[in-house]
Amino acid sequence: MIKLGVIADDFTGATDIASFMVNAGWKVVLFNGVPAEAFDQEGIDAVVIALKSRSILTKTAVEQSLSASNWLKSQGCKRQLFKYCSTFDSTKEGNIGPVTDALMKNLDAPITLICPAVPDNGRTILQGHLFVKGQLLNQSGMEHHPVTPMRESSLKKLMEAQSTGRCEVIDLDTIKNHVEDIPDALAKLAEEKIKYVICDVLDNNDLLTVARETADYALITGAAGIGYAIAALDTMHKSADKPAFAISKEGASIVLSGSCSSMTNQQVNFYQQRASSLALDVEKILHEPTYLQTVTGWVVTQKNDALAPMVYATQPPQIIEIIQKNYGAEFVSEKIESFFATLAHNLSKEGFNKFIVAGGETSGAVSQGLNIKGMVIGDAVAPGVPWTQVLDEEKWVILKSGNFGNSDFFLKAQESVK
Repeated sequence: MIKLGVIADDFTGATDIASFMVNAGWKVVLFNGVPAEAFDQEGIDAVVIALKSRSILTKTAVEQSLSASNWLKSQGCKRQLFKYCSTFDSTKEGNIGPVTDALMKNLDAPITLICPAVPDNGRTILQGHLFVKGQLLNQSGMEHHPVTPMRESSLKKLMEAQSTGRCEVIDLDTIKNHVEDIPDALAKLAEEKIKYVICDVLDNNDLLTVARETADYALITGAAGIGYAIAALDTMHKSADKPAFAISKEGASIVLSGSCSSMTNQQVNFYQQRASSLALDVEKILHEPTYLQTVTGWVVTQKNDALAPMVYATQPPQIIEIIQKNYGAEFVSEKIESFFATLAHNLSKEGFNKFIVAGGETSGAVSQGLNIKGMVIGDAVAPGVPWTQVLDEEKWVILKSGNFGNSDFFLKAQESVK
């Protein structure tokens, strides 16, 4: 029986948590969207369903998430995890709160955990505030995110602004020094009708504590860290072989970057000094029908380069703000995503079979363009960013959240290709 069913609100988040659970020793299957039928569960510990629900209409996000939840229940899965970004990408009009409330109702869960902490990636929680590599969330660069600008670091304030219940924090002193008090603290919060519990987390030991003390929750929410902790608790006294696969040198590789995060900007700047690169012209994407053919042709001419060519829409925040002001943020995002989807489809037909993709929305678009239904999770290039092999195909994909990896990530990813 499946031990945990994960509902992820974007494609990079799905591969992120799947990779963490694989590293903890679990065997994981990832599906893009809700499967149309049952599957062979033999030997599978967790199933991850990747949705594209982070920035869509709330009603649609709730409907998609409930569909995934019901499918998992139909497969005998009794515990679920709603996976969102470790930077809690959701403004007060966002979908994390409404989806959490809907899933709680669907699973008869009176209380749940809010845990975006991923210490391995510098995401920690202190006094209920989310930090990114030591900086408060709203001072980390995420305040400039083009779709979900994060201008608040208090998870309590963020959650209560978009949900229907109250939220409270269990502080770091209790988590680290008074573990025996946690069950009573959780019981007291439940009696007070608190719906959402935040636990301070500074390291992986804290995550293990939180996972252990909330093991009876039918629903938990958070990022890849809590998924790792749940799997690690299960495999702590077992030996498990991590699945692996070889990535063939046959075919060609391409780097596609649509994220505008500060880290992806660094990665693009680093890589473009070492490999052929093409910055997309947003004006041409919007107004020039033949531009897609032009870009496809440019990539194909670089097909035999030692390093994969890169096509990117990554721009500094000030440039993005100007473009969005002129045309509207949602319109521009949809056009760029559609462009990347069709570009990936075209390149696949031209013999490209290794796709290194940066950005949640871009990853979703490329996955749709390649018609990926499911993936096998392989080794990680960086924490939470694995190579994956498309089910039943000689095709390999990396779907990277914008903030993940170091500046040399695109280069490092290609070292795995044999």
